[in-house]
Amino acid sequence: MRILPLLFACCSLSMVCRAQDDLSKMFEDSTGHRPVIGTFKSTRIIMGHSNETLKKHELDFRVAHRFGDAGGEFGGGKTAFGLDNSTDIRIAFEYGISDDLMVGISRAKGSGDLSQIFEGLAKYRLLKQTTDNHIPVSVSLFGNVTVSTMTSNDALASASHFDEFTDRMTYVGQVIIARKFADLVSLTLSPTYIHRNRVGYMDMNNMFALGGSGRIKLSKRLAFIAEYYYPFRNQASKDYYKSLGVKFYNPLGAGLEIETGGHVFSVNFTNSTAILENQFIGETKSSWLQGQFRWGFNISRRFSLFGKRDWKK
Repeated sequence: MRILPLLFACCSLSMVCRAQDDLSKMFEDSTGHRPVIGTFKSTRIIMGHSNETLKKHELDFRVAHRFGDAGGEFGGGKTAFGLDNSTDIRIAFEYGISDDLMVGISRAKGSGDLSQIFEGLAKYRLLKQTTDNHIPVSVSLFGNVTVSTMTSNDALASASHFDEFTDRMTYVGQVIIARKFADLVSLTLSPTYIHRNRVGYMDMNNMFALGGSGRIKLSKRLAFIAEYYYPFRNQASKDYYKSLGVKFYNPLGAGLEIETGGHVFSVNFTNSTAILENQFIGETKSSWLQGQFRWGFNISRRFSLFGKRDWKK
């Protein structure tokens, strides 16, 4: 199994990080360094993750939806500006093992080379920014694995032709570096690694990307959010797909985030058709300038299990 050494390393790293975090908490308590809270209001920004994790025993039920092109050849009034179509849907349950470690499972329609996708994820909060800048940034580690259950394609060169079960699997690893500036602005920088066990001819099994996102507080319950990813696709792959008339674009999204009690609701516009990092970072083929952007929404509803706890604290 090609991925077993990587999984073992990730598990080992998580154990080390856990011990490191316990020491960090002891240090904070003894010296009075207070962690910054509420860098972001949700574990997601638009499509990508924020540095935030769920509190211990919190269950987060999430629904994400992306509609069709608002403009361009396949948009406009004939499709109610994309509302008649759906490019991707994701339903997820995520749970806080501790205040710093969360896990989750989801099912996504998928948009791109693969569809009918199941996902397992984990996120660990390694460092917390402090109010006195003793620790200037927050750092979280995110990883997931996805499995496609779609029927195998007969075309041997296709990314969806599966000779083995592992051909159906993809992986993402990400370091999320975040900082909150005063009470109005929060920014993230997210170095990202994507591995796809099977790809189409001249596509890349391994891809690195750099993501950036931000949140600007407009009122107590309303904020502007934006997100951008730059995938590092090699020139040979770009040239090959260009010869086929296919061009890849960098995912860019913007929207409004609304907080209402235990709900966090965001309405956004993005050129990406997919929701999962495994797909939207390296497989976006839609252009803002050609009207190939769509509106979508994310809904988060949190529940406290095994005892009462205010998720906003």
